[in-house]
Amino acid sequence: MDVERHKNLHTIIMLRELIRKWWGAELFFTDASGAVDWPEGQRRCGESIGILHHRFKASKALRSAQAVDCHPGFTIVGAPLYVRGDYQGFFLVHLPLISAPELERLTDLLEFAVSEIAGYEDETQRARHAGRPPPELVRPYRFEHIVGNGERMRELFGLLEKVCNSESTVLISGESGTGKELVARAICYNGPRRGKPFVVQNCSAFNDNLLESALFGHTRGSFTGALRDQKGLFETADGGTFFLDEVGDMSPALQVKLLRVLQEGTFLPVGATQTKEVDVRLIAASHKDLAQMVKDGTFREDLFYRVNVIRIHVPSLRERPEDIPVLVEHFLRKHQREGERSRSLSREAAQILTAYSWPGNVRELENEIERLLVLGSELDVIPADLISPRILESVPEGAKRLARQSDSGKLNDMVESLEREVIRAGLERTGNNKSRLARELGISRSNLILKISRYGLEPPGEAQDDGTATA
Repeated sequence: MDVERHKNLHTIIMLRELIRKWWGAELFFTDASGAVDWPEGQRRCGESIGILHHRFKASKALRSAQAVDCHPGFTIVGAPLYVRGDYQGFFLVHLPLISAPELERLTDLLEFAVSEIAGYEDETQRARHAGRPPPELVRPYRFEHIVGNGERMRELFGLLEKVCNSESTVLISGESGTGKELVARAICYNGPRRGKPFVVQNCSAFNDNLLESALFGHTRGSFTGALRDQKGLFETADGGTFFLDEVGDMSPALQVKLLRVLQEGTFLPVGATQTKEVDVRLIAASHKDLAQMVKDGTFREDLFYRVNVIRIHVPSLRERPEDIPVLVEHFLRKHQREGERSRSLSREAAQILTAYSWPGNVRELENEIERLLVLGSELDVIPADLISPRILESVPEGAKRLARQSDSGKLNDMVESLEREVIRAGLERTGNNKSRLARELGISRSNLILKISRYGLEPPGEAQDDGTATA
């Protein structure tokens, strides 16, 4: 079982959080041989795990979750995973004895999780045989393709679960390349308008006149070249969802027209005299600070409050460096051609990518991984010297030195040491100016101070920051 791949699926992330919340226990995974990455203090439970493993392996007809007693007062509950009829291992939870209703609830959750993974793998296989993209690319209504298991992404997934079933207007903020459209699609296809039209328009793509025609349509003869009536995107999206990207680039005149659609559900096509009615859920997005634009007078205040009913912020990649190793593995699989051998990055290359600030966010990371796979097409392990020069030049020397010295550990284990080195070098470069460094790193000052304290990087005594003493 590809544990690293499956444990980062949204279904499993949510299952893990539920198990922690309801029972204070952890979710573990075994492979087809029954091996499990088990905490040192619980290795005495290996005999009970072995009993479950042999029970599942002995009978393919046994697909339901099972419980076995462990050391006094504890039990192990496991559910087998079969992919296309082959036993892949099982999920297990080790916890104190619980009541029969609670045990039934836990077994239901585990059985649901393995069925979701089995279905996901089946669809992936069918897509490959048919020459189609994998399901995470063609089924945007699932969350599996929104990759990440760090704290920031878990918060995002939790918010999406609440937002999806509403009809409220949503404003998605975040830098370019963070995946705002993917979030919009997840909201649409998990919500009450699933199966209805999902229409996308980037407000930066056209000038003012062309955008107005694209959004609201036009009548024959309304302008030169208008040879027939043309339906607009709002009419096309009627009954469904309209994702309006980069809404901050919309002109004041079009902002008024958009406000009318949101307030009254009506619009006037270019050159028309009769208004049309639509029922559309709007999801807007922008990488700009719309609140600041309101203060500057470049974005209407009334429209801002209309689109900002529910706010979702998609974190930048530098705000969630713990997800970079997961994303790297995801893109290595995504861009692996059918029948091609699996390849990986060297530890040095992985650490350097984790230390980079990624101004282009996830989009830039994916492009870099695709580039590395092309340049390293003859190699099983891609070395650091193939990484783009702009990345190598931007990563602090201390982080590169640490990457070269590393000779052991998993990708996730590297994140903290790299983060510590980046912050240490930044404090040295800025003269311990935390506000400036927080802006450079794209995180809040309070978050930076917590990390400084966590890594023991605070100089002795009271440090000076922006001319004032800090705690």
